[in-house]
Amino acid sequence: MNLTQVDSNATITLNYWKTFVKAVGKNVTVVVLGITINYINATMIHTFNKYHIFRLNPRYILFIHLVFNDIIQLSTSISLFIFSYAFHTIHVSLCLLLILPAIFTTQNTPLNIAFMAAECCVSVCIPLRYSYICTVKRTYIVIGIIWAISSLSILPDLFILLAVESSQFLQSRVVCNRDTVFRSSYSVKKRDASHTLFLVLVSVTLLYTYCQILFVARCADSDTKKARNTILIHGFQVLLCTTVYVQPPLIKLLVYFFPEGLSDINFATFIINQVLPRLGSPIIYGLRDKTFRKFLKRHLCAVNNLPKIIRSS
Repeated sequence: MNLTQVDSNATITLNYWKTFVKAVGKNVTVVVLGITINYINATMIHTFNKYHIFRLNPRYILFIHLVFNDIIQLSTSISLFIFSYAFHTIHVSLCLLLILPAIFTTQNTPLNIAFMAAECCVSVCIPLRYSYICTVKRTYIVIGIIWAISSLSILPDLFILLAVESSQFLQSRVVCNRDTVFRSSYSVKKRDASHTLFLVLVSVTLLYTYCQILFVARCADSDTKKARNTILIHGFQVLLCTTVYVQPPLIKLLVYFFPEGLSDINFATFIINQVLPRLGSPIIYGLRDKTFRKFLKRHLCAVNNLPKIIRSS
């Protein structure tokens, strides 16, 4: 009897430490990736602000808005991920402060990429009217439209929450995710409808811009073919970003086949849906651009030479 009890306690302790080590490993992985990506993105933003040439170009303004959006999205999403392991449940009010920016910025990303594709299409298909259509002022108006569309997608959920839920629920602790906070059936139906609408609009925009550039590229130079490849990359990036739209049913399907792997499924979907698209943004849109890459190298060289200058003085 004593031996059986000792073996049972040892097994429980071993399983606890395995779970603990796995949880720590997941959190460390997420934090390291988040710090690395945000550092790269912060360097991009600093380079943009340092050189005036970028602030006069709609393409770079949209790109840096995407990067800034990714910093907010990644920071809030990783905070939610860590809180889910550290506290499991948090107060609804604190959850709202974290989850609303995360949802806003997640919705912004595919819309931003769609407008970047449209800007690329204008520059290739109607270059003579590019300076008239794509101005700095209109670019900032587009950014405002992106945030307005995202607001129309999520703010009704907040109003439904305040109207339907009791004050007791607002003061309670919950597992912080969209489904547990905005749990009304109206919110769920509206979320599915808005996700479908976003997916269709962004996909149609990318398909149209690609077809337009493909038509021009038949008898054009290498720059037009490069633009065609850029639209394809836009499509791949949007595909990564829009996987978040199918995340709820995908998780349910995976849990159905692997009922004991919920934690690993959540971790894998978080990395694929939230982290990887933000890792691709600075590489796809920043380092591929010759002008931005040149000024970024100049900035990094200046930073690396600064300690030598200080020591020599």
